[in-house]
Amino acid sequence: MTADSAVAIAKQVAATTLTASAAENDRLGRFSSQATDALAQAGLLGMMLPIELGGAGLGPRAFADVVSVLAEVDASVAMVFLMHTLAAMTIAAARRTPALERVLIDIAGGRHLSTLAFSETGSRSHFWAPVSRAVSKNGSGAEISARKSFVTGAGHVHSYVTSALSPTGTGLTDSTLYLVDANSPGLTVAAAWDGLGLRANASSPVILDRCVVPDDLRLTEDGAGFGAMLNIVLPLFNIGQAAVSLGICRTAIAATAAHLKTARFDHLGVTLGEALPNLRAQLATMQIETDGLSARVGDAITHLESPDDLTMLRVLEIKAAASETAIAVTSLAMRTCGGAALSRHTGIERLFRDAQAGAVMAPTTDVLRELIGKSLLGLPLF
Repeated sequence: MTADSAVAIAKQVAATTLTASAAENDRLGRFSSQATDALAQAGLLGMMLPIELGGAGLGPRAFADVVSVLAEVDASVAMVFLMHTLAAMTIAAARRTPALERVLIDIAGGRHLSTLAFSETGSRSHFWAPVSRAVSKNGSGAEISARKSFVTGAGHVHSYVTSALSPTGTGLTDSTLYLVDANSPGLTVAAAWDGLGLRANASSPVILDRCVVPDDLRLTEDGAGFGAMLNIVLPLFNIGQAAVSLGICRTAIAATAAHLKTARFDHLGVTLGEALPNLRAQLATMQIETDGLSARVGDAITHLESPDDLTMLRVLEIKAAASETAIAVTSLAMRTCGGAALSRHTGIERLFRDAQAGAVMAPTTDVLRELIGKSLLGLPLF
């Protein structure tokens, strides 16, 4: 699989599977197993895993392109794919135990869906600082009790990449990452997901009640979880979430243009787009903002591919900028299309709701601005 073929495959999955059910899944708040099955059968679940494990060995640019293609049709599915890919890459970066290698081979083969479970009720959007603490089981593993919040795909995945403070850790970031089997005794999905946007991604709370994780499913050395979150998860998550926002913006433009081309002033014999220059100007603003976001995403990926002194700054900036752009573009789409957008039949109302999630998804836009300010002043980020 090449980067181009991965994007082509994603477009095919979007057209044949996502398009028909996205609106209804959103209405019902229904997770799309059909979508994840289609992504698995298409070979996309392991697109970033090493070739020797059966993956495609693709990089962040292909990843962002695939995410944005999926988000153009269904942002909920794009987020499920995004969180699975982050989990897969975190597992791939771990020491290679036989148990973890089997998981990676199953992911590459489309037989295993995973997700991240970092955020906790007690530390909220500070996802890097769990309040739960693992208890050592005398070298045979760890016991974890935690209340994880907003876990994408909760109840529909095979495993959870989760965090906890290390048994002997003393600081807020002395955490360890573990792979918790979804069938582990003590693991439950606490409530159904009923959100404003991204209603079909099953982003429910998950409770771990004295879940025992064998040592061969420990992903990092004790105390090294924070480093994995910062160096593996954060860059790909921020770029991936920006790609979701980009996909949403592109579809908002297409839906707005379609409305302006077809809605008519029958008494004047012209379309809205022909009659009203202010609406044409608003559509143009949407395009300008979206093109700017596309350039930002490309620039952030370039810095990730060839790291330099600006890489972390670009990683922090991209999610904040993307979230605000998506909110602005979809808000303008709502205003441009008026009652037609409010009534849902254009699909713009769903895009508007989905766009709100990026700003409040950890790390939130406010948290990112704080980190960016610290970076500019040369202060420690955490």
